[in-house]
Amino acid sequence: MPFAFYDFETTGAEPAFDQPLQFAAILTDDDFNELDRVNIRCRLAPHILPSPMAMAITHVMPGMMLDQTLPSWFKFAERLRKQIEKWAPACWTGYNSIRFDEEVMRQTFYQNLQPEIYLTQLNGNQRLDMLRAIQSIKMLSPDVLSWPEIDGKVSYRLDQLAPANGFAEHDAHDALGDVQATIHLARKIRKGAPKLWDILLANRDKNDVLRRLQMGRPMILVENHFGRLKIRQGCYCGLQDNYGTAAAFYDLESGDPDDLLEGDAEAINEALMGKRRRIFIVATNKDPSLFDLPDPSSELIERADRIANRSDFHRLVGSVMARRYKDRAEPEHVEKRIYSGFYSPSDKALLNRFQTADAETRIKLISEMSDDRMRQLAHRLMLSQSPDLFPAEHLEKASRAIAERWASEPVRNGWNTAEQVHRDLRRVADSTLAMDDQIDEMRVFLRRRIEQAQQGQIFGSAL
Repeated sequence: MPFAFYDFETTGAEPAFDQPLQFAAILTDDDFNELDRVNIRCRLAPHILPSPMAMAITHVMPGMMLDQTLPSWFKFAERLRKQIEKWAPACWTGYNSIRFDEEVMRQTFYQNLQPEIYLTQLNGNQRLDMLRAIQSIKMLSPDVLSWPEIDGKVSYRLDQLAPANGFAEHDAHDALGDVQATIHLARKIRKGAPKLWDILLANRDKNDVLRRLQMGRPMILVENHFGRLKIRQGCYCGLQDNYGTAAAFYDLESGDPDDLLEGDAEAINEALMGKRRRIFIVATNKDPSLFDLPDPSSELIERADRIANRSDFHRLVGSVMARRYKDRAEPEHVEKRIYSGFYSPSDKALLNRFQTADAETRIKLISEMSDDRMRQLAHRLMLSQSPDLFPAEHLEKASRAIAERWASEPVRNGWNTAEQVHRDLRRVADSTLAMDDQIDEMRVFLRRRIEQAQQGQIFGSAL
């Protein structure tokens, strides 16, 4: 299967509330020979307040973000969809991509009303996260790579790791440069640890991962636990009810499992969620770092065998896992509701029409949408795409709502606020990340952008 190595550069670190500004990808064959490449940018959406730190790191200055010759985020999403469809089937491979770039891609599709947000998992596509692969190499075959250190700790930053391993042309924090660096590391791993590389590739397939787990043998799970890598030796012990990609993994080194095998739902919930966790979740569809355990001790084999023979225990674990989400509150903000259910067939049909309709028709289609998420996102999108079709007072009200969001207190995992960007500007000024004229450009741009939102002028303005 070909590899599609890819990377995004964004306005900040929160996929739900930031946006991509650049997408680059290189399609290779199985031997990493280049077959095709793409490198596209888009302009800033009106409701996004970009992070000064992101601007300083990526060197994407306000003038580039507001370039009117660039496509809108909506058109960018369409181009991205067509590229994925063109290259399918492929293994979509990035660096920290499962946690970040994949979420950026899904939010791009979601917030721009694309009918399907899971394109890298459809049409024969698979996913591979090279950061997870490299962390597994560090724990299982460390001689394959050189490990740079910062302040006495191993650095897994791509701009540190790639040069330390012979990649001399790394244009760090440019999407295309990061893609080329990632390909270089993949070559090093496959050459230096071919058997381990084959297992890493096997972990792309959720069905194969689940099959290997359900064999009941002791296995290794490499985890990043609060920034520290850990090898966990365990075995399969259940599958979440109504969610076939969440498998339970019992830590065989945590002790004899008899108390849980004979325990009730409360005991299992404590093992899953308590301070002394003994059961962990393996997301079989998220490229888990799962490996066979070589030469397990007789004690671990015996414990795994006992668990494997208790299908009743497996079922109880699966039901307890499902209860974790039963009473979870619906996210307040539409951006965070991306996973709050699938679209109905009729709404999906409307989204397909929305993509190709003219502006007037798109506005009419909003009233036909039954999913509240779609209506909210479509309304904001049309304010951005076609502000001339709305009354001035409507544009002003929407703009002031954005100003209120920016004026709020900073929230972890939330949008950028005025307070946050001013704080980040000071951090950038105290660093060597940007030149004085760049800092001045950011400061003027951010002040003007916030003022225009407060004055009700953010939509329809070229800023």
